[in-house]
Amino acid sequence: RSRLEKKKQDPRFADKRDDGRTRFRTGQKAIQEIVFYQKNTSLLINKVQFQRTVRELCQQVQEERIVHHADDEGTLRTVRFESQALLALQEAAEAFLVGLLEDANLCAIHAKRVTVMPKDIQLSQRIRGGQTFHH
Repeated sequence: RSRLEKKKQDPRFADKRDDGRTRFRTGQKAIQEIVFYQKNTSLLINKVQFQRTVRELCQQVQEERIVHHADDEGTLRTVRFESQALLALQEAAEAFLVGLLEDANLCAIHAKRVTVMPKDIQLSQRIRGGQTFHH
């Protein structure tokens, strides 16, 4: 058989699988996902998990204030949020993360890589002049 016939019979190069589903070329599915998420305007982080994280952060800040400020009464007050306030926080957080990851992607491309690494995110934060949080 010729090389072309062998290639046609090789399932890696076939357009259709045995079960009738289309086989995507390498990277094609990733590009489709990128286009989908770029067109999509809905929130991507789960709302309940985001709310839980915000409440935990508020509690941590309150506990730190009590430890560092002796003039406080030492009691924790429950912080309450309106639903619109939490949605606004989530919109802002997701917009921040998208921008940060866009910048990190540019750093990776500049380094002649296609994979975003932690050092790309750290460099993006440093260039932006943002705080880095290490716990």
